[in-house]
Amino acid sequence: MKKASSVEEYIEKHDKFSEALSLLRDLILSTEVNETLKWNAPVYTVNGKNVIGLGAFKNHFGIWFFNGVFLKDEKKVLEQAQEKTKALRQMRFESINDIDKTIVLSYVREAIENQKLGKELKPERKGKDVIIPKELAHALKSNNTMEKAFKALTPGKQREYCEHIASAKREKTKLSRLEKITPLILKGVGLHDKYKNC
Repeated sequence: MKKASSVEEYIEKHDKFSEALSLLRDLILSTEVNETLKWNAPVYTVNGKNVIGLGAFKNHFGIWFFNGVFLKDEKKVLEQAQEKTKALRQMRFESINDIDKTIVLSYVREAIENQKLGKELKPERKGKDVIIPKELAHALKSNNTMEKAFKALTPGKQREYCEHIASAKREKTKLSRLEKITPLILKGVGLHDKYKNC
């Protein structure tokens, strides 16, 4: 198990909870995890995968289980961080007295075991459908070369152009934008390509 000295700095910075964070850190490090610092907070990995995080806030501190959704949570101590978080679960504390070492360690060990078994929620990659605004649709219909060039673009680039026109409120602005993007479409480049290459 590797220790990162910057984690000690993180713990010292949160002096209100430093003793409690040190206790949790020692419990986590008593297992086979590797310690690192990600997103300016201690993160514990197994085989390069994020398993557990340690964090402190104004009024509480806790442990984050990156794939906590798979934990049995028999003691009902886990919380969903936010409504939109699918996999992440947290064990929150307000003081060092709230920490039950046996419970913490059993959850940490289960999380490690789950990771080894490959239990992880993969992020969903949703491909949005490209909705072509009427102004662009009309231009493509009346210009065969432009239509071919547009169809040759990646769905992401097509979407950028469609959203660029659709996001304009006034018809005049939509047509002005269409006029400006036409040469870019004909060149086969994306709306933001010039910025990406800077």
